Amino acid sequence: MKQQVIAVSLLAAAAVAPTAFGATEADVEKSFFPYKSGVPASPGLKPGLVIKKDNADQFKDVMDAALYQFIKDGWYEVTVAATTSLDLNKNYVEATKKNLNKVKLGAKPGEITGFVAGRPFPEEPDAKDPRAGEKLAWNYKYGINWGDNAAISPFYWKFRDMNTGKIERTIKFHFHFLNYKHRIANNPIPEITPNPSQLFRGIYVTVEEPLDIKYTQLLIHRFEDDLLRDDAYLYLGFQRRVRRLASGQVTDAFLGTDLMIEDFEGYNGRISDMNWTYKGTTNMLMPYYNHNELKLADEHKEADGYQFVAFGGKAGCFPNITWQLRKVYVLESKPVEPGHPIGKRVHYLDAQTATLNRTLIYDRKGELWKSFIIGKAHPDYHLPKNKGSGISIDDSFSMVDVQSKHCTTGQFKGQIDPAMNPPSLFTVQNMRGGT
Repeated sequence: MKQQVIAVSLLAAAAVAPTAFGATEADVEKSFFPYKSGVPASPGLKPGLVIKKDNADQFKDVMDAALYQFIKDGWYEVTVAATTSLDLNKNYVEATKKNLNKVKLGAKPGEITGFVAGRPFPEEPDAKDPRAGEKLAWNYKYGINWGDNAAISPFYWKFRDMNTGKIERTIKFHFHFLNYKHRIANNPIPEITPNPSQLFRGIYVTVEEPLDIKYTQLLIHRFEDDLLRDDAYLYLGFQRRVRRLASGQVTDAFLGTDLMIEDFEGYNGRISDMNWTYKGTTNMLMPYYNHNELKLADEHKEADGYQFVAFGGKAGCFPNITWQLRKVYVLESKPVEPGHPIGKRVHYLDAQTATLNRTLIYDRKGELWKSFIIGKAHPDYHLPKNKGSGISIDDSFSMVDVQSKHCTTGQFKGQIDPAMNPPSLFTVQNMRGGT
């Protein structure tokens, strides 16, 4: 018996040894190239298969709860595509290798030291690590979603009544993103200077249509120090003044949509605002596709011939895209503040890209409230300027409020283009003079 206990102890020690001694380059390879040795499979699941109401039960194990219910209720059908590797920007991968094991968590959530660039924690999450969820959250925050700078221009949002199918409102936006620090691809590298406020990231939004909210602008400054609250500013055209947003307003409905500012990109807030829990690793259908190979919409055509993702399903609330079986980490986030309007989010974080493409939002009673889909397009099957960027392109979204039977949908023209995102755009002065 004693020998068995010793043997078990040695096996346990061997199992945790990689974590104890830090990540290796093999961990980095596995993190960025999870399909190098093969792609995930599920019995009967193959490219071209359409999952619909009558066969949903067969594939329930590879769908999140909301997607399964949508299909089972006849609201949506999903076409399966082959799993493809979305190789990220090589500079980001190299930065991860160069800075391996330099990053350490602080004493409390939101504190981190030693981060330079790349993926902070490329090792596989360990269920025995109480801070594994927090590490995944940092991988998302310091991920390469949109890269050093990008624009969604234009970006169409539609409000839809799911009972009548009526499109209630269409807003034409322009979104811009800029990383001030930890830059890896576009000059200046590694950071934009001067940066006296020590900003990490900026988001700038402006409305072009409809006329009643034209010139509305939103500016978000996220600090390098996660313990500092974002500075957020709103310019309302009819008031012709800039006002600072109170922290609580980032959880209000944004311009009457089904999204709050905190929902942007899957989660748009501080690490320290949530308690993060790693719930496991699985293979799941995710909204990944090749944009140029889809049957696209005829509406909102651009002068360069670009066409947007089409929508269908119940009330047109769901993107007509293909889905891939991919490796994901299940990540739960619960608000620290008891007065927060949501109870929790369950994120399905794509293991290769570290992006949040499926999020289920639960109310404070624990019931499903909203389902968020962010469609990801491969950059080599999109606009010519995106080819070879190694940036997974946010390309469509659907936020379905299952309780109020309402949805907001989004059609993107994502552009990896530094010239569209000068630092001067991300200033309060620009908001005042931008009209």
